[in-house]
Parts: sequence; C-alpha cells; structure tokens
Amino acid sequence: MQGLKEAIDRTGYYPEVVADGVMRAVAGEDVVSFFVHHEPTFDRDEVRRHLTVVVLTPSRLILAHTDEHEGDDMLPAPYTSTSTEAIALSSVRSVVVTRMVTNPTDGPTPPAEAVLTIGWGGVARLDLEPATCGDPDCDADHGYTGTLAADDFSIRVSAAADGPDAVPSLLAFAESLSARTHL
Repeated sequence: MQGLKEAIDRTGYYPEVVADGVMRAVAGEDVVSFFVHHEPTFDRDEVRRHLTVVVLTPSRLILAHTDEHEGDDMLPAPYTSTSTEAIALSSVRSVVVTRMVTNPTDGPTPPAEAVLTIGWGGVARLDLEPATCGDPDCDADHGYTGTLAADDFSIRVSAAADGPDAVPSLLAFAESLSARTHL
C-alpha cells in the first residue's frame, strides 16, 4: 500500500485527492500489484492532465481515473473528477498484452512500447463491414460480417514518452494480473 501511495505522490497530480479515491476503492484489501500512469494531453492551447491508477488485489481489479476540469455553470471553480471501478477477477475474460520491439533482427531487446487491454464484458466493440463473396461480378446482398471484441480498458505506454520504467512496470502489472485470472 505504501508503494502505491508513493507512486501516486511522485506524479504530483493532486496526490491526496487521487490517493483518497484509490484507497476507498481498494477498501482495505491487500495490494498485489499496481500501475500508475500520468498522461498530460493538449486541449486547444492548454494542457490537461489525466491520471490512471490500476490496482490488483487478491480478489479484484480496481481502475481509477482522475481528470481535471475548468469551472463550469455547475461548479464555477476548477475541479477534479475521480471515477473508480472494481471488477471481480473471476469476471475478467481477457488480458491482452502487446509488446513493440524495435529492430527485431538484432535479437531480443526490451520492448519500446506496450499496450495492455483488459476485457470483462462491460464494453464490447462491434466492427461491421459488408459481406462479399469471391465472385467479382456478383451484385447480391450478402449482409454484413464483423468481429466483436471485448475492449473494456486499454492503456499504452512507451519508453520515449513515459520514461524508461513505464514499459517494464506495465508488463510486470500485466503478468501479475494474468497469473491471477482464470481465463
């Protein structure tokens, strides 16, 4: 738990607010593994910050995402919003890890980028396209064909953008999650 709080503190992104939301979602369970990703983005002529914290407990996967916002009609002062989701590990249907290795002909080297995608059935993506047959002269309606993919959560990191520890840290988290899910 202490390592998680320290990682949140290191981001410098409203650490007390983020830690409070994450710890309440963890609800006293032991922390098996975690990954903290601070992602600044550009919105017109200003920088917006986002922080994603992924926590693995013995029984659950916790996702926490904090955004900052300008004031609006409802809340005139700048504010943050933190959303957390707790998923039972028994619900996790897929753990997909993609590693990008540069110059693969040089032999095994550490990945330069990695993507972790986790599916538990909360969100699915349906990609449809018109179905065809092998006859180039056919003008019949063959309906549609497509794929359905679970895509509940995805995070991508790179050594160039996120620092040299980001990719190994994400891969370590993914390995820990994969080892605890019974797919």
